[in-house]
Amino acid sequence: MKNLYINNRFFFALIGVGIIYVFAFFFPLLMMVAHIMLLVIFLAVMVDYLLLFNQKEGIWAQRVLPEKLSNGDENPVKVDIKNNYQFDIRVKVIDEIPFQFQKRDFLIEKGIKSGKNTYFQYLLEPKERGEYHFGSLNVFATSPLGLVSKRYTFQKDANLPSYPSFIHLRKYELMALQNEFLLGGIKKIRKLGHTMEFEQIKEYVPGDDIRTINWKATSKTNRLMVNQFQDEKSQRIYMLIDTGRTMKMPFNGLSLLDYSINATMALSHIILKKGDRAGMMTFSKKTENKIAADNKSGQLKKISEALYNIKTNFFESDYNRLYQDVKFSINQRSLILLFTNFETLDGLNRQLKYLRGIARNHLLVVVFFRNAELHTLLHKNPENMQEIYDEIIAEKFEFEKKLIIQELRKYGIYTVYTLPENLNIDVINKYLEIKARGIL
Repeated sequence: MKNLYINNRFFFALIGVGIIYVFAFFFPLLMMVAHIMLLVIFLAVMVDYLLLFNQKEGIWAQRVLPEKLSNGDENPVKVDIKNNYQFDIRVKVIDEIPFQFQKRDFLIEKGIKSGKNTYFQYLLEPKERGEYHFGSLNVFATSPLGLVSKRYTFQKDANLPSYPSFIHLRKYELMALQNEFLLGGIKKIRKLGHTMEFEQIKEYVPGDDIRTINWKATSKTNRLMVNQFQDEKSQRIYMLIDTGRTMKMPFNGLSLLDYSINATMALSHIILKKGDRAGMMTFSKKTENKIAADNKSGQLKKISEALYNIKTNFFESDYNRLYQDVKFSINQRSLILLFTNFETLDGLNRQLKYLRGIARNHLLVVVFFRNAELHTLLHKNPENMQEIYDEIIAEKFEFEKKLIIQELRKYGIYTVYTLPENLNIDVINKYLEIKARGIL
């Protein structure tokens, strides 16, 4: 009996009979009609009950979940239901989705013919990383009489992790291939000296750089031998993610930190496809989640696991500690993309000496964010005095951001200044531009 549910049609029928009973006080002939209708209703309920409960497994249902959820993306959840009854039914599907989505009115209604299947899907868009717990898949079956329903329960528990965005990695890979052709005409910058990737030792010929003479090999062979180097094909790319309080600002349900994590995942995929070495670390009061730059087959999974476990805090980030750790842990010249956020020029100036220290040994790109709400105010036609004041304040903050960009460029530090929703594409484009120009 715990799976028996009475439908609204039953109560509407009782209300109709009650109205007839009321009129029977004035028209006694209606009393017999009311008694007969009440009896018919209860007989119909019994028939409806027998139709639904006489078959133990009247319907079969299955929820098909992805292996993991992609944070910030629409993830499909599929449901397959089969009608094993000898008659057509209608079903109401109530899936107990994780509380993080805050969907209290989840309900899907379908009609299914006898012996047939129905198949549908719905979309879930997680806004935070972590574990998502799915409860039972509840299916309420109703016969053509529609007076009562029988509840079926399937797949009582399921836990699903939400990882940094990975659904669109293939799309970004195709975009990167397209951008390669668009950036093909960019003039390369002449490199001074040579890279340090050793190729072989060969015999000296006139014109070789005498600074590359290998004296040990020369003494062993009694011939002048030189080291030969080649252009470094597998370059090191590091992504540093600020986990301090400035990255907690939310836009469209995701924090700046989550946007940075998703961009790191997308960029790492492109870096590895290009044959370069991808690495990362996070920092706030100290550096954590260090992944050394590499291009082995399991590198993307290693980065994904590190990004999944990133914890946030409300501390002021320690750039002095970051500078020291970068100096000792990243020994070779690398491309470093620093995901952070500077709201004022004073905030930048407090950390500028450490950024300059990093830029002396590496190619540094500072990635910070355009305020989406201020961006909307700047492109809105003001209609009253308050909106004019708001626009002036927005222009002041936007001008401050431009001063930050100029200050960084003064010291040879590249920048990516973008809206949060455009971050993935913009950082990939910057990486492809640097590769095309050959400035690393």
